[in-house]
Amino acid sequence: MAAVELTSALRREYEALFATCRIRPERWAEVDHVVDGLLAGRERYRAAGCEVGVPWPVVGALHSLEASLDFERHLHNGDPLSGRTVHEPAGRPVAGSPPFSWHASAVDALRASGLSRGRDWGLAATLYRLERYNGWGYRLHHPEVLSPYLWSFSDHYQRGKYVADGSWSAAAVSRQPGAAVLLRRLAERGEVAFDEIPVGPLIPYSDAGAAPRADDLQAFLNTFPGIRLRVDGWPGPRTSAAFRVVFGRYLHGDPRDTG
Repeated sequence: MAAVELTSALRREYEALFATCRIRPERWAEVDHVVDGLLAGRERYRAAGCEVGVPWPVVGALHSLEASLDFERHLHNGDPLSGRTVHEPAGRPVAGSPPFSWHASAVDALRASGLSRGRDWGLAATLYRLERYNGWGYRLHHPEVLSPYLWSFSDHYQRGKYVADGSWSAAAVSRQPGAAVLLRRLAERGEVAFDEIPVGPLIPYSDAGAAPRADDLQAFLNTFPGIRLRVDGWPGPRTSAAFRVVFGRYLHGDPRDTG
């Protein structure tokens, strides 16, 4: 299958999708149940991941998707640890004799997949590697469907799925939460962060005109009673004053902010 490169455009796509990812209300309980399972297995995921340089949330998300959090199954594809893998990738691990420990099999899966060669584990690179782990079939052959391996149980995905290797069904629906959805919920619960998250205020006060995402802030502030801002992207005195009405303080950097 053709390779997909992590271009700047693809980075922006991943970041925008993650920022706008909303878990479907009817799926909240299932997602939190899986996230609780990830947190319960965190130390095992961390031990395997640290051996090859892969963050524990990535190991955990793969374990959910490939093996339903069952520590008696291979991380590669969910086949039982009592033998080598039968399904793709077959014959793993090559070294050793069954039955395999979950740790040894997981380390083999992370190495064989190329995940262990990753150095950039920021948000976009993480989502790219997770999608690559599952394959580029959705992106290359069914671009109308965002990969459920990432986005299932969110409002970015409705239906369409590979039900077997190379077998596509437009009507099939994924029955497990995607990796990006799990990472999003972990982030919402304060369990993970990504390198791109800046230190300091996202939208500081400005005397110099427009600033990134300030128009989003203005649109949000306009949803409160009595606030009427021009959505021009300039986080200046009027925007800062409206921010104070809602949040009790001026934007960071406003000369009026003495807190």
